[in-house]
Amino acid sequence: MQADSGEDAITGINITPLVDVVLVVLIIFMATAPMIARRAIKVEVPRTAKSDKAATEALAITLDAARRLTIGGRAVDLPELKRLLSAAVASRPDQAVSLSADKTLPYGEVAELLDAVRGAGVRQVGLEVRRK
Repeated sequence: MQADSGEDAITGINITPLVDVVLVVLIIFMATAPMIARRAIKVEVPRTAKSDKAATEALAITLDAARRLTIGGRAVDLPELKRLLSAAVASRPDQAVSLSADKTLPYGEVAELLDAVRGAGVRQVGLEVRRK
């Protein structure tokens, strides 16, 4: 007969390491999702010799060569863009915007989009470019 040592054998599965790994993978996906979505939209932005890093907290607005307008990867039209930006500025007055427009678009169309963004109350607008 075996003596009782007072400790029972652990027979359950410890899921703490599994939860830790899943949370790390989730954080990685959350951090890389905006970059993946941005690459899915084909926009050939102009190249410049000097450029700054894009703000990570800025709303990404894109106007591609086919004149499709997107905000954060979601297709919108100009009136809806103005409404969304006005709501964003109302909740966060220092809301920044990163504007990407295809280099083949006429200057007037980009200026019209920039005017709409400014008209919605956005004061921090960055134009996205690539280094030469």
